[in-house]
Amino acid sequence: MQNGNRISEIAVRSRVGVVISRYNAVVTDQLLSGARSVLGSPTDVEAPGAYELPAITAAMASSGAFDGVLALGCVIKGETDHDRYIDHAVAEGLMSIAVTTGVPVGFGVLTCSTIEQAVARAKPASEGGGDKGAEAASALLATIDQLKRIASGGAKPGRTLDLPFTPSDKARGQR
Repeated sequence: MQNGNRISEIAVRSRVGVVISRYNAVVTDQLLSGARSVLGSPTDVEAPGAYELPAITAAMASSGAFDGVLALGCVIKGETDHDRYIDHAVAEGLMSIAVTTGVPVGFGVLTCSTIEQAVARAKPASEGGGDKGAEAASALLATIDQLKRIASGGAKPGRTLDLPFTPSDKARGQR
């Protein structure tokens, strides 16, 4: 099966929530567009900023309604070290949620030095961008699929449980 078909198949049978930071919306809107190109019509919940992503993501992951949650945000370097504290807190918080709930959390939070860098990473590949929203969504779907395969007895001694597709394939236009 081609990667694009496999991605679509996993997306159709997965219940995915997306938490999107409204801060730096010019960037996060593009991340969300890229994520939707992979996920279809996920359940979207807005967060005021990146710092609030873990709290809302935790509520979604703990609800039992989702197979995975994708967090999308953008933190831009300022004149102080404030961005580093936000970046670290968000990354640690999101990873902790995945580990403690067993619900995979996709990390689609850009941490950039300039708004121009962020826009370049968020833009779709068709416009020469990095399409990081699509890439993060694809990685989340791959993780959801792997966890389901492990839970159903797919991981056995002496057997390699390969990824169903490479998450960066979407960004390269291989859907």
